Amino acid sequence: MTQTEKFASKAYAYTPGLKVKKRMLIQKTRRLPLAGEVMVKKGSIVDFDTVVARTTVPGDPHIIKVASLLDLEPEEIIRYLIKREGDPIEKGEIIAKYTAFFGLSKRLVISPVGGIIESISESTGRIVVRGPPVPVEVKAYVPGVVVDLFPNEGVTIETNAAFIQGIFGVGGEAHGQLKVVVDSPAEVISADKILKEHKGKILVGGSQITSEALKKALEVGVKGIIIGSVDDRVITDFLGYQIGVALTGEEDIDLMIIITEGFGRMSMSQKTFDIFKISEGLEAAINGATQIRAGVLRPEIIIPTKEEISTVNEECILEVGITPGTKVRVIRDPFFGQIGYVVNLPIELQKLESESDVRVLKVELEDGAQATVPRANVEIIEE
Repeated sequence: MTQTEKFASKAYAYTPGLKVKKRMLIQKTRRLPLAGEVMVKKGSIVDFDTVVARTTVPGDPHIIKVASLLDLEPEEIIRYLIKREGDPIEKGEIIAKYTAFFGLSKRLVISPVGGIIESISESTGRIVVRGPPVPVEVKAYVPGVVVDLFPNEGVTIETNAAFIQGIFGVGGEAHGQLKVVVDSPAEVISADKILKEHKGKILVGGSQITSEALKKALEVGVKGIIIGSVDDRVITDFLGYQIGVALTGEEDIDLMIIITEGFGRMSMSQKTFDIFKISEGLEAAINGATQIRAGVLRPEIIIPTKEEISTVNEECILEVGITPGTKVRVIRDPFFGQIGYVVNLPIELQKLESESDVRVLKVELEDGAQATVPRANVEIIEE
């Protein structure tokens, strides 16, 4: 008897799902932060690093207290300014000069940055130097076909790919060739499995990775690490600080990390591991950005393929949401990262320790224990 048959019932609930798909049609929208120029046309074929749109964003403002530096009243600074509003200025160039006692006393104001004199205030005695514009380019991220354009904003790219969502990640976007460095989804990536020839690759492991292996991967120049689970102390040791699980992706690191199952010691699911095995040697795009709160964002692995999809994502549509027997993952403490099967969906609201009344479900976890969890604290594992 299957788990679904074991817990058969008409009860159901809707909740986001964590996708693990061998093949699906993916659309990725790539937008600029500000209006700019779209560099490709509808129907264009793009690769990972194709620049699809570009713009410039204003530089940072730098406030210079001219009156204070010259020891003058604010309204007096105009007489001593060498530069005016709108003038360009170089770093180290003189902005204002004050001389007295026939040149015996001299005070200078030097610009700490290059840019443009944006404003001069006679009421505060300050000026604002705006740094030079910063060019911004948006790359395709995945290879495929441009299927839609947003004038002055960006594009939508479509591709056939294997698609795997993780539960947690750190770091932003990267791409590289996949290399599976373990023999089973339960095996740990140790330092001896990281080789010099792995430079630029995305390595796939099983259950965990050691701190020594992470450090060696960074030294070698590995692009990314994909593993089933991780000890949070390993992540803290790697980053040099403790990180929260609610929002990631802005870390200043060269090695992206994606966790597919959870924290602690958990093997990568066999289905996920098998997808990586058959995809070994292919180029993949990864993004470690994670947002667990409002507007859920999951780390992802996209492995493009030229194989055609015979159906339009029919296998990716959840028609009824959660039902008894649905495989789910808990995404909040105290059971964060644990996987189980829904056994019951009580209709009545239940009061939590926080005194909130919420809808809950009962989950049979992998160790056989049952837990009552708010419905908002789980996500479907789509298989």
